[in-house]
Amino acid sequence: MHPIHGFSADLNSSLVIFSATLLHLPVSTTHVVSGSIMGVGSAERVKAVHWDVARQMVTAWVMTIPCTALMGALAYLVVHNLF
Repeated sequence: MHPIHGFSADLNSSLVIFSATLLHLPVSTTHVVSGSIMGVGSAERVKAVHWDVARQMVTAWVMTIPCTALMGALAYLVVHNLF
């Protein structure tokens, strides 16, 4: 990645996060920055992006909500049954 690509990724990330803030939308800064870097990398050359890593990141993002819901439910059941 060249300095201009890093600048483009940072500029894109800041615009997306600022726009989401103005619209009162919740966004993950980590997701926005990662997506911006993947976008800049794929604009330069599609093979420049490590798509296996990108796939693992997306899988982790998708699994986060159901896994945290399950952990919350288990914590609730444990606390509810103890007290």
